[in-house]
Amino acid sequence: KMLTAEDFTQLPLLMWEKVFSKVKKAVVFMDDRCAEALHWSGGAAALLEAGARNVKQFSSFEACGENEPKAVFVVSTVLKGRTVDIIKDIISLSHFQYCVVFTAVPHSVHLFANNVSTEMEGNPVFDQFEEKLCEWMGNMNYTAEVMHSPVVFAPVSQQLIVAPAFAHLFPLLPPDLDSLNAKRPEKKRFGTLNDLNVHSLPVELQIEIKCLVSTLNSMFEAAKMREESFAVGPMSRIIAGELANHNQAKNRRKTAPNKASIIFIDRTMDLTGEAQFEADL
Repeated sequence: KMLTAEDFTQLPLLMWEKVFSKVKKAVVFMDDRCAEALHWSGGAAALLEAGARNVKQFSSFEACGENEPKAVFVVSTVLKGRTVDIIKDIISLSHFQYCVVFTAVPHSVHLFANNVSTEMEGNPVFDQFEEKLCEWMGNMNYTAEVMHSPVVFAPVSQQLIVAPAFAHLFPLLPPDLDSLNAKRPEKKRFGTLNDLNVHSLPVELQIEIKCLVSTLNSMFEAAKMREESFAVGPMSRIIAGELANHNQAKNRRKTAPNKASIIFIDRTMDLTGEAQFEADL
């Protein structure tokens, strides 16, 4: 079946279905980026309709009472550092017996963020985090679930879907080249931005790019789409290359019936160069 514009704008809603299926009788804690995406897919009302008791900000200053035993956390980030601290804080101040954590970051990127380069069976990072949740709840027999759902798309209109979670992902600029070269030996320095590859970028930026690629792949998977990619600009070329080499994308492209062209364009491409105006006096 051919994909219609209407089907296409339904795709972000599909990503939320997984979350909606888990929120019954739960207090939902959600970070700002996911809340922004949800705003375009039914908002807090959709969570409450699915049976959620309440929706709160993802913050160390929030917690629940004794009569609220279930929590669902929805975050746009890797389960590391500050994100983990906030989840621990909320659980420590509450009385949960059942915690579900949704992250928009796939397990493969969690492995990368933890310096694991081999493919692994199952989801060991998520499994370990489930154990931590039980520890923080204070009973290893309580229930904890950790899973991935790419809840980052906002369907603004039938023709336009945006991803607010990646709003800060900006193309590389000449000063970035200088700071990358400053950390490299003279003979291995890059001449231009076009010489950069994904491995030469800071780890945080690599994680962002891998998240974006995985999120796009989820979208194309739901749309049963096999894409042909085009790129304009150094950053877009790196992102298109990552998508081309993404394992799940390779499998999808073998069988997906719908064809699409994807054009990646660096946002800096529409900036004007230095212009000189001479006033006639």
